[in-house]
Parts: sequence; C-alpha cells; structure tokens
Amino acid sequence: MKEIVFTTNAPAPIGPYSQAVKVGGLVYVSGQIAIEPSSGELKMSSIAEETEMVLNNLGAVLKESGSDFNCIIKTSIFLSDMSLFVEVNALYAKRFASDFPARETVAVSGLPKGVNVEISAIATAD
Repeated sequence: MKEIVFTTNAPAPIGPYSQAVKVGGLVYVSGQIAIEPSSGELKMSSIAEETEMVLNNLGAVLKESGSDFNCIIKTSIFLSDMSLFVEVNALYAKRFASDFPARETVAVSGLPKGVNVEISAIATAD
C-alpha cells in the first residue's frame, strides 16, 4: 500500500503530485526546487543559495518519510546549464557521509518557475 508523504518544512506541490510517496520500503521524492517553504519565495540569488535550498527541501521530505540523505539509492539532477555542474556537485557531495547513490545529471531546456536546479530522489525508508 502506498503512503503519501507531506511536510510543511518543504514547499507544497505546485501541481497534481505529492512531495513523496512511500511504498514497499522505498520513498520516491518528487523533484525539489528552491522555494522557501514558509514564504513560498524562490531563493535564487546565487547557484549556491539555490542548490542549498533545493537540498534543504529534499532533506525535509526525506526526514518526514523516515529517511535521510544516507538512505538515498538514486538521484536525478536537472540543470538549466551544465556550466553549473561543478558548484552544484560540490554542495551535493557535502550531504553524504559515504557510499554515494547512483545518479544522473542532465541539462534541460527549462525547469519549473525558471529555476536552475531541480533534484529528485529514491531512498529507503523505515
């Protein structure tokens, strides 16, 4: 049976989807962007600020589901431009203690609300 995951510590969905869905011991986290949950405002003054907000949102959804960054099996990173890869990758790497998840990073022609980075994940959950 599937369980819908929702937390007010991450942005509410901006469409017909859930922040995450738990099923069979796994949690599937929808793509997170740099929306500050309490204000609903985008945090995009720099790629560092934007990436940190995305990772904070991802972490909040993982926590609500009973998981964390070290339980992530796979992530997908979407960038508006591959020139952002080095800085995003460095901030991303800091969230893991060891045993990095599988991942792809792709440049896309556009992301919701004109953001530069979006990250989704699949993780194990209790």
